[in-house]
Parts: sequence; structure tokens; C-alpha cells
Amino acid sequence: MPSGPSQRRNASPAQNGSRSARALVPALACAAIALLAAGSATACSICRCGDPTFNALGLTGVPLSSVRVALDWDRMDKSQGSAGSGDFETATEERLTALLGYSFSEAWTLFARLPRVDRELTELEDGESEVTNTSGMADPEIYAQRRLWSSTMDARVGVRDNVYAVFGVKTPWGENDLERDGARVDEHAQPGSGSTDWYGGLSASHLLDRKSALFASVQYRATGSNDSGYEYGDVVLANLAYERKMSARWDAVVEANYRHAGRDRVSGGGHDPNTGGELLYVTPRVLVSVGPRWVLRASVQVPAWERLNGEQDEDAVYDLGVTYLVRSSRAE
Repeated sequence: MPSGPSQRRNASPAQNGSRSARALVPALACAAIALLAAGSATACSICRCGDPTFNALGLTGVPLSSVRVALDWDRMDKSQGSAGSGDFETATEERLTALLGYSFSEAWTLFARLPRVDRELTELEDGESEVTNTSGMADPEIYAQRRLWSSTMDARVGVRDNVYAVFGVKTPWGENDLERDGARVDEHAQPGSGSTDWYGGLSASHLLDRKSALFASVQYRATGSNDSGYEYGDVVLANLAYERKMSARWDAVVEANYRHAGRDRVSGGGHDPNTGGELLYVTPRVLVSVGPRWVLRASVQVPAWERLNGEQDEDAVYDLGVTYLVRSSRAE
């Protein structure tokens, strides 16, 4: 069950086993501040607002010597262009993402994310509409998190402050060559981007007291181009979150999720004018412990402000998830 933001290094292994599932709360609660740069796709088809690691694993997902597994389903809707111009498309995506995290020391944690997507792209051009449905594996990600600094032990809450560095790669291993009737489907209907993207950033947590915490992180993603010459814009994500323990089982979180994305570069070297821009979401989240190792999560990202390039619109993003702590042999 969630135990609140407080985390202590001198807890016994048995206590760590039960607390880690409960303390997932804080981290989910506190999302990320991701960097400054330019961004991508239909205001970013390949990245989302928020910090997926803290959303899935929480503050204790980094320092404890254990394995955590998370599974998330989310849905988002967006549009690009305008019907009046005769060039308009809408996209709906449902994504199922598995995340595996393993902390092999107090300083280092490795992560792997494996997503699968279902997309429906509706294109309206010159009064004619075409619907494309695709499904497949999106691009896996592999990354590491390194603790750079932590404060001394506080008798009231344990370790109050932590700072981490994050760096990793989004691989081009997802499906990016789907065809219909012998022709490659639109880039925004492909499950994967087909590009290699490198990213890095910083994150920090602060325990206000035994029942509340703040979390912030910054991250920049430098995108590459795929074999078709399409390149999503570089991305900056910025998130700040506050988490409060409401009861022995329930936690509440509120986040501000910012994204800045550059215009996409299409084949031939030009840029798509209806891609990229800035977007701010407000995200409430609830977490409930349903057992000593299980936490259920639910959230909705509500667009609060946007300054998108050209003609675009993004709707709310809905997310449901479950996290499970697998106790390692060292935690026994």
C-alpha cells in the first residue's frame, strides 16, 4: 500500500519490499520538467507530455535494489490542417506500453520500454476521405538513470533530496514500413518512427514532509530521420508535480506538463507547417494500493494552453496503469 513520499535508506529489506510498492505514489505524483528544444509531429506523434518513468515507477523506482514492472494503456486524439483548406486529418492512437526497471545499486538504474500501438488516421483531401487503420510495435527505448547527489539523512523523512541524470536512446526497431495496396501508408499512421533518437536530462525530488513531495525533471530529445527521409522535430518536455498522501491506500497527484516541439522535416528537405509548437497540460492522477506489491494508476492530461504551429489541435490524453514490484534476491 502507498506509504507516502518519505523514503529511508536504513529501512530493513523486508520493509523495503512492502514500502516500494506503496511509495510508487510520490513519483507518479511528481512528473518531469523536460528540456528546451524543438519538437515534433502532429504536435508530436512520437512523444508525450510527462515523465514515463516516474509515472510508472514512482520515486522509489530509482534507488532500491529491486525489479519493477509496469503496464500502461493510454489514448489520445489530435487533428492537423483544416477542412476548409481541403487538407485535413485526424488521428486516434491507443498505446500499450510495458516498462521494466532494475536498480542494481543505489546509484544506477536501467530501464526498457516496449510499446505497441493501434492507430486510426482519417484524411480528408479535396472532399474525399480515406481511413487507415494500423497496428504494430512502436519503437522500444533503452535508458539509464544515475543518482548524482542526495542530501544527508533527515530524522523526520529520511533522504529529503535527490538529483539524477537520465540518458538513453529510442531505437528504430518499431514497424515503419507498413503498406496498403502496394503503397507505404502515411507517416503518422506508421506504428514506429523508424529513427534513432538520443535523449538526456536531469530530475530532482524533494520530500516536503512524510505525506507530500515535489518532483521535477528536464529532458531533451534529439531526433533522427528514417529511411524515407522523414524527421520528427527535436523535443523538449517540462513537468512539475506535487503528490499528497490521502490515506493508507490512496494518493493524489497534480502535474503541469509542458512540451515544445519543432516542425517535422519531410522527404525532400522541407518542413510540414502543421507540426510542432508548444503545449501545456494539467494532469490530475490518483493511485491506489491493491496489495503489498501492486499499485493501480489513473490520470487524464487536460490541455490548458497551446501555441501550435499552423492548424493543429490536441485533445485530452487518458491513461490507466498498473505497477508491480518484483522483490529481488538482495531484498529478501
